[in-house]
This record gives sequence, C-alpha cells and structure tokens, in this order.
Amino acid sequence: MIEELKNLETEAERELAALADPQLLQELKVKYLGRKGLFATVTAEIAHLTSDQKRAAGQEMNRVKRALEELFAAKEKGLGSSDFSIQAIDTTMPGTYPAAGALHPLTRVIGETAAIFQRLGFFTEDGDEVEDERHNFSALNIPLDPPARDSFDTFYLASVPGQPPRLLRSQTSTVQIRAMERIGEPPIKIIAPGKVYRPDATDATHSFMFHQIEGLMVDEGVSFAHLKGVLYAWAREFFGPKAKLRFRPHFFPFTEPSAEIDVWWEGRGWLEILGAGMVHPNVLRAVKIDPEKYTGFAFGMGVERLAMLKYGVEDIRHFFENDVRFLGQFRG
Repeated sequence: MIEELKNLETEAERELAALADPQLLQELKVKYLGRKGLFATVTAEIAHLTSDQKRAAGQEMNRVKRALEELFAAKEKGLGSSDFSIQAIDTTMPGTYPAAGALHPLTRVIGETAAIFQRLGFFTEDGDEVEDERHNFSALNIPLDPPARDSFDTFYLASVPGQPPRLLRSQTSTVQIRAMERIGEPPIKIIAPGKVYRPDATDATHSFMFHQIEGLMVDEGVSFAHLKGVLYAWAREFFGPKAKLRFRPHFFPFTEPSAEIDVWWEGRGWLEILGAGMVHPNVLRAVKIDPEKYTGFAFGMGVERLAMLKYGVEDIRHFFENDVRFLGQFRG
C-alpha cells in the first residue's frame, strides 16, 4: 500500500506538470482527491492491514494527502484558475444591485399588533393548526348542533379508528383553551396570532385560509372597562391617536356579554374590525378555572381585514398571489 501511495503521488506530479488548461484542473483534482478518487481507493485498503502495517501506512497516507493538496494548490495559483482569482473578474462590467426584500404586509400587521400588545403586558402564544372538536368547539361553549360544526363550515380530516375527529382549526380561540389548560391558575394575558381555515368561497373579501389574532386576559376583577381600555390603547397606536371605536351588542357563544367593534375611518365611516366580550363562565369551567373567583375578556380580529384597512387593499386575494408588483409596495 505504501508503494501504491508513492506511485500515486508520482503520477499526480506528472499529470499536473503536463496540464496547461485551467478548465481541466478541477476534473484532475476530483480524479485524485474526490470522494471516489484514486487516493480514496488506495487508502481503503488499510482495513486489510495488520496493526503494525496500519501505523506505517497511516503516516504515509497523511504525507501523500498533504503533498497532493499542495501540488494542486500550487498549480491553481500558477494557472490563475482559483475561483477567487482576479483574472476571472471583469472590472469594466457594471455592478449588480441585489434587490432588498421586505416583510409581507400580513407579517407586518401581525408583528406590529403583537408588539403593541406585548407593551401592554400580553405574551404571544402559538398553537397547532390541526385540532380536535373539544378545543375548537366544546370547550368554547359551542353546542353540538350549530352550523359551525357541520362539514360545510369546517375542514374535517380523514377519521382515524379509535381517535376523536380531527379538523383544521376555524378560529385561534383554540389557543386560548390550551393556554388556560397549561397555565392553570390566573393571571393569564396572551395573544395568539395564526392561520385559520373555513370552507368559504374565495372572493374579494373571503378566503378559505386567513389569519386571526386572538387575545385573552383572565384575572381577579377583570371587567368590560379593562377590555375597552386595552382595545383603545391598541387602536390609537395602530390606526393613529384620533382612532375612535364603537361597541355594538352581539352574540358569541364563548363570551357574555359580547360586542362587535367598529373603528371610525376618516372618509369611509364606521368599519367592523373585531369581536370581543367577557369570557363565558362555561369556558372557564371547561378549563377548571373558578368563574366565581376569576373573570376575563377575549377578543379576536382578522389580520387581512386590518391590513386591507390600513393599506387600502380592496381584494384579499392580493395577499396570497405572490405578485412582486403588489408586494414591492410594502418596502420600507
């Protein structure tokens, strides 16, 4: 084996001395030092040597490998074929300007909203997009017979024998349930941004996949006044210091009392932006939190709706078409 290594070194020296074409140098290097090259083939024989032979062969292997690497490095320098050789650069060519990327407008809205609520003391929670019926419906005080549970309004996944039905979550309220189960004893202050799925027909204002930001606060003595204070603080920072909100009575099974909330948009009037209310006692009981001791509020807003209002986008489909002409408007 030692003799074979010496012959390999000699043969490499001979071929390198005769080589004049820089384009062929890399091929020759692969031939000798590649993963399946001649050096690797010869050194593979070390496995069949005795312990004493292996010591001498190993020393020769290291020496020959260093020698081959030095030979090729010297040849590269001599031929000017290194990838970083100045001869390969045409300094008269105009430079190229790498186009700077930018955050997607939906990512910007999520980040900006999360930052506002974080300054108000809320923590950001994440959750699975595949859920079970308990976390998506039952624990949120949604009864067994509403249309929301029907397959026409929810993406159910293929059933697995012995396991409860699985579905794509239709609201980020599922994260509230899991957060309360995990944290246990209040105080709890979280927001939960993420994707949700509903089998809606796609048009200018609807999509089968969209984003929500859910918020939850549970503690002793939490009232509707706290909910209004938090939402006003967010709106005046997100929409501007002159933002106005209007609370209209509404029904949600997981909050009581409940409200839909509009923002005053100069020149466009009142526009609905979110739903909110006080956490229903049944929801607290479902996660083993005492509704006699603790109260809380929850709210949910559509990210696409906020982005459309803030940036004047009239068609929700623009957010998902990956048209760089549209996305390029949000740089800076």
